[in-house]
Amino acid sequence: MSKDKRQKTNAMRILDKKKIPYKVNYYQCDEFIDGMHIADKLSQPYEISFKTLVTKGKSGEHFVFCLPVDKEIDMKKAAKAVGEKSIEMVHVKDIKDLTGYIRGGCTAIGMKKQFATVVDISALNYDEIIVSGGALGIQLMLSPSDLLKAVNGKTAEITFEE
Repeated sequence: MSKDKRQKTNAMRILDKKKIPYKVNYYQCDEFIDGMHIADKLSQPYEISFKTLVTKGKSGEHFVFCLPVDKEIDMKKAAKAVGEKSIEMVHVKDIKDLTGYIRGGCTAIGMKKQFATVVDISALNYDEIIVSGGALGIQLMLSPSDLLKAVNGKTAEITFEE
């Protein structure tokens, strides 16, 4: 567990409560552009740096998807993974009210409501992945299986093939 006395986010408190091990990386973030920009700034590989996307299905239910920062979500595959006919991205202006997190600091762990969460299957290729820590300038490093445990999630192929 992190012994750092700096800002502790809701995501970290939940991981602590569930006794899920993680590491924290604090970094200076004056402006959020996208996950690739942050990975480049911190010299982190794209394939282990995961972004969190929030969507809404045709049913009105919301779903969360975690995928590598350099990949695009395949909406058809993602919809199929959650049993929806179709899904669409939630508008950026609605993210904070829906999740409690802001763009660039959004993580699947500890949202206002626990939405069905799907992590791209590629995460299982790595011992540790990087996700947002719940605020700008905070990252969490944890095993994919621990992320899945924390969010009661599942894996699926949800990105476009190259």
